[in-house]
Amino acid sequence: MLLVDLDAQTNLTTMMIGEKGWEACNARGHTVATLFADVLDGTHRFDLESTVQRDVSSIDGVTGIDLVPSSLDLIDLQEEMSARRVAADDHLAAVEVLRAALAPAMSRYDYVLVDCPPNVGPFSLNGLFMAGGYLIPTIPDVLSTYAIPHVQRQVADFGAEIGRTIVELGVVITKYRASSSLHRDTVHRLRRDPTIQNILPAYLHEANAIGAAADHTRWPSLHAKYGYHGHYEQFRDLTRAVMIEADAKLPSIA
Repeated sequence: MLLVDLDAQTNLTTMMIGEKGWEACNARGHTVATLFADVLDGTHRFDLESTVQRDVSSIDGVTGIDLVPSSLDLIDLQEEMSARRVAADDHLAAVEVLRAALAPAMSRYDYVLVDCPPNVGPFSLNGLFMAGGYLIPTIPDVLSTYAIPHVQRQVADFGAEIGRTIVELGVVITKYRASSSLHRDTVHRLRRDPTIQNILPAYLHEANAIGAAADHTRWPSLHAKYGYHGHYEQFRDLTRAVMIEADAKLPSIA
C-alpha cells in the first residue's frame, strides 16, 4: 500500500514517520512539495525513489506500507499554483503532475490512498486526477456535513472535465458519539439522503485512545495501539468496508 499525503497539515506524515522523520525528509526535499515546486520553478529536483519512505508502519510485523510525505511548504505553493492556474485561465492546468510522477511505482501496490486537504484546490485535484474513487470523512453534526453536497458537485464536475467518473465510495463517520442525539439524528438524515451513495457501516467513535494513537510510537500490535474497548474492531470493520467497496467499484491500478 502507498500513502500519499497532500495535506499541508502533515498529520498523516507525522503519524507514520514522526516529527523528526518528517523534518529529515523536508530538509532533504523528499516531499510532495518538491514535486509541485518543480512545476512552478521549471526544475527537476523531485526524485521518486528517494522520496518514498518504505515500511513506515509503527506496528511490529506490519510491512508493505510506504509513504510519500507532505510538507508545510504546500501552504505557500498552493497559493502560487492557484494563481498560475487563474493566470492561464485553465482549470485543468498541472492536475496530472502527481499521477505522472508516481506512475513508475504504481504497479508495486495493491492500494494507493491519497490524503487530500479539506478543499478542492490544486493538490486535491491532483489526487482526484489519479483516483478511481474517493471517501468523505465527516463528523456527524450540521456544520461538518453541510459541505458534503458541495464536495460531491465539485468532484463530479471535475470528473466530467477529465472525461471519467470518480466514484463516490462512501461517507466515513468519525468522532461519533452514540450518546449524542445530534449525532444519531445526523447519521439517520445522511442515510436517508438520496444524493449520498453510501454511508459506510463502521463508525469511528470519539475516544481518547484513538486520539492518542496518532502519536508516532512503536506498538507490538494493532490491538495495543487502539485499545481493547472496541476501537480496533471499528478500524478493522471500516477497512473491510472500504476494501469491499473499492474491489467492487474500482478498476485495478496495476
